[in-house]
Amino acid sequence: MPDSVSRNITFTLDGKQIEAIGGETIWQAAARHGTDIPHLCYKDANDYRADGNCRACMVEIEGERVLAASCIRTPTEGMVVTSDSHRADSARKMVMELLVADQPARDTAHDPASELWRYADSQNVSTSRFPAKQAPAPDSSHPAIAVNMDACIQCNLCVRACREVQVNDVIGLAGRGADAHIIFDFDDDMGASTCVGCGECVQACPTGALMPKTLLDDTQKLAITPDRQVDSVCPYCGVGCQLTFSIKDEKIVSVAGREGPANKGRLCVKGRYGFDYIDNPERLTAPLIRR
Repeated sequence: MPDSVSRNITFTLDGKQIEAIGGETIWQAAARHGTDIPHLCYKDANDYRADGNCRACMVEIEGERVLAASCIRTPTEGMVVTSDSHRADSARKMVMELLVADQPARDTAHDPASELWRYADSQNVSTSRFPAKQAPAPDSSHPAIAVNMDACIQCNLCVRACREVQVNDVIGLAGRGADAHIIFDFDDDMGASTCVGCGECVQACPTGALMPKTLLDDTQKLAITPDRQVDSVCPYCGVGCQLTFSIKDEKIVSVAGREGPANKGRLCVKGRYGFDYIDNPERLTAPLIRR
């Protein structure tokens, strides 16, 4: 085992000496010490590995010619890292502007409060000077998941969620360069694919390209914004998966997995999408007694 993995490391971040636990990346150490470096292709959750492809988390390292992706770079003893330098800020802002160029307008976005728009706001990026590419048609073939690839940034989080975290291997990346795009199985519609509907890809997506259908209208615009959230436990089997209900007008509109010892934030199709029975008019609300 490398020495840098087995012991803690002391390095400098933005002028302050901090300690990284053995094996931590610069991003993880920074987050633990309260510095929020923008990131889109990395999800800080169990079993998600960093990919370093979105380049939204670039930082400057003293003595190095190029910027480094903080989500995949591990610090070394005495390293001097700057996340708020003009060079790092400018690079991250340029990345964000390039990504925003292909997004639907904020007022018609599938998820105006997505991670992408949150970090765009933090960098004062609302529009882009670059031309947008042609938007692919929406895919509404799945009974529970809305697929709008006009918001996709090819961060591959959905691929890792499906292939590495849930081990379903339905979602992949096809094409090269500017033609790269997310596919389901052999470029099938999502509803025609072997998707089991666990929704892990929806929970991982940072842009709103994958969303619960219950939150969107027929034009794929966000139609329901929850009033509040309630932590609970899945009512189905005895595993005890922890989850969070999103509530609107005292009705459940969506469900997200919550970190717990049994499920590690994951849910199955019943736990994530099987909540419509609650408001079904045919639901039994009193016991039936045979006489």
